[in-house]
Amino acid sequence: MNVHSSKYKCTECGKCFQSKQALAVHRRSHSGEKPFECTVCSKRFARSSHLVTHSRIHSGEKPYKCQMCDKTFSRSDHLITHMRVHTGDKPYKCSLCNKSFSRSDTLQKHKRCVHSNRRPYDCRWCGKLFKSSRDLKHHVYTHTGAKPYSCRHCSERFTQYGQLKTHLLKSHNEGTWFTCHICGKKFTLSGDLKVHIRRHEGVKPYVCCECPKSFCTAGDLKHHRSVHSDFKPFCCGSCGKYFKRKQYVPVHFKRCADRTGFFDLMSGQ
Repeated sequence: MNVHSSKYKCTECGKCFQSKQALAVHRRSHSGEKPFECTVCSKRFARSSHLVTHSRIHSGEKPYKCQMCDKTFSRSDHLITHMRVHTGDKPYKCSLCNKSFSRSDTLQKHKRCVHSNRRPYDCRWCGKLFKSSRDLKHHVYTHTGAKPYSCRHCSERFTQYGQLKTHLLKSHNEGTWFTCHICGKKFTLSGDLKVHIRRHEGVKPYVCCECPKSFCTAGDLKHHRSVHSDFKPFCCGSCGKYFKRKQYVPVHFKRCADRTGFFDLMSGQ
């Protein structure tokens, strides 16, 4: 071992460093010390280089420029990630279904939403659980009635961006239709067209980890996975019986209510 590399050793974890300064910086990972403070928002950092990068948020400085589309970034790693849009590089591969992603956080979200039953996001209104913050956000609109997406041409408002895009195309002829080259069907969102073409071509990248079946979309796989699970999130308001799938509840509820006189009971209140 190099003498200098072992000269400065961390007493907490045994890791060695070539300089006293490098060891001092490392020790902050154990102590939690953050001596570098942003003069604008008071956020603190363990390294001066991290403070410099953070400061660009306030100054608007973006020194890293893409040579292919001239888009600029405040951090070099953001530019590296962006370049994958041009190269098509997807280095993060799912070990469960072999689907690949350009970003590690997108891979983690994919695993949570497609291959896991973990639902860390709960609705404060009704307690329903969701796999992603985006799904929870859209669900909350059903309680609040919020419609954050407004049309610039008329008074119409929408709960989802896709609904607004559809409205702009159909009502105001604004935007671009995405057309299937196989059957000519039109879509307002490019993602919907990609899924549609997969169905034409029989491409099924989402593979069930419980059986050999595969599917075109994450939603199809999620729907299928209930076959392997005892999880029953949908409840009959009349008898309290639980079901795996939402579409089973209305039919059951009508039969159950007719049998128990539920509607007569409710009307007599």
